[in-house]
Amino acid sequence: MISLLDRYIGRQVLYGTLFTVVLLSLVLVLGNLLREIRPLLVDQRAPLVLVVKVVMNIIPFSLMFTIPWGFLASVLLVFGRLSLDNELHGFRMAGRSLSRIALPVFALGVGFSGLCLWLNVRVVPHARSQIEDMLFEFARSDPRALLDPGIVQSRFRNQKVFVERKEGDSLHGFHLYQVIDNQAPREGESPPQPAYVHAGKVSLVVDEERQNLRLTLTDAYLETWREDGTPELAFSTEAEPWLFDFSATRFRKPRAATMNNAEILAFLAADTKLNETQRAAMRSEISQRYSFSMACFALAFIGVPLGINARRRDTSSGLALSLTIGGGYFLFSLLASQWHGASEAATTSLLWAPNVLCIAIGLWLMRRARSR
Repeated sequence: MISLLDRYIGRQVLYGTLFTVVLLSLVLVLGNLLREIRPLLVDQRAPLVLVVKVVMNIIPFSLMFTIPWGFLASVLLVFGRLSLDNELHGFRMAGRSLSRIALPVFALGVGFSGLCLWLNVRVVPHARSQIEDMLFEFARSDPRALLDPGIVQSRFRNQKVFVERKEGDSLHGFHLYQVIDNQAPREGESPPQPAYVHAGKVSLVVDEERQNLRLTLTDAYLETWREDGTPELAFSTEAEPWLFDFSATRFRKPRAATMNNAEILAFLAADTKLNETQRAAMRSEISQRYSFSMACFALAFIGVPLGINARRRDTSSGLALSLTIGGGYFLFSLLASQWHGASEAATTSLLWAPNVLCIAIGLWLMRRARSR
C-alpha cells in the first residue's frame, strides 16, 4: 500500500527528475543538435521542415542519457534537503528504516529503467533509421546539392570533396580525398580507387535510373596506389567519368544501431558473410541496450546515501555531483562497448560492470548511513 511518505518523497523525486531532464536536455543536447543540424543547413542547405524532423528524432536518443542523469540529480537534491532539514531523523524516529524511506526511489528507478528500456530497444533504433532515411531521400532527390562549392563535403563514405566554384552543372577547382586500403585487390575485385583527385573542371551528369552521380574530369591529376603500396601519378586532359553511387544498396549499409533487437538477430541469422568479430559487435549492441536501461535503478542505490551525506541545498552542487557520477557511469559503458579486442563474454561483463559497481557501492554506503 502506498503511504503518505511514499507520495511525499516520490512526488518530489518525480517532479525533480522531470525538471532536471528538461534542463540537461537543453544544456547537454544542444551541442549534439548543432552538430547534426550544421551539415544539413550548411553543407546541403536542407529545408527547415527536414531539419525539424531530424531534431525530433534526435530527442529520443538524448533521453537515453538525460533520464538517468536527471533521476540521479533529483535523488541527490531531494535526500540532501531531507537530511539538511532533519526530516530523515523524524521519519526514522517514527519507526521507518532508511530502506523503507528510500523505497519510492527504487520504485521510480524501476519505472524509469523500464522507460529507458523501451527507448533503447524500440524508439532510438527507429529514430536513427528515420534520420538516415530522411537524409538519404534528400540526397537522392537533389544529388547536385552534395557538391556545393566552398564547403568540405564528408557525406560520402571514406571520401572528402571540396569544390572551389560551381557554374550550373560544371565544377571548377575540384578536389577529392579518399581513404583506401593499401592491400592488393583480390581476384574478381576492382582495382584500388585514386587516393587524391584534382580537376580544373568537372561536368556533372545525374543518372536517375541507375541512381548515381557521374563526373567527367577535365585537366585531371590522379594519384593512385600500386599493389606494393607506393603512389602512382597520372595526368589526363579528360578522364573517364567519376562515379558517386547513391543507390540504396550501396549508400546505406545496415548498422546495428538502426535495428531493433529482433532485426539484429534476424540479420545475423541471414547474413553468413559476417566474421565472428562483426557478429560479436552486433550482439554486444543488444547487451549495451539492456545495461544502459538499468542505469536509473543502479544509480538509485548510490544516489540515496550520497544525497544524505552531501547535505547541500543548492541545485548547482547537486547537478555537478550527478554529472560527475553519471558522466563516469556512461563513459565507462561507452568505453566498454568500444573494447573490440576483448571477447564477447568480456565485453558483456564490462558493459554490466557499472551497474554492479553502483549497486555494490550503494549498498555499502546505505549500510554506513543506517549505522549513523
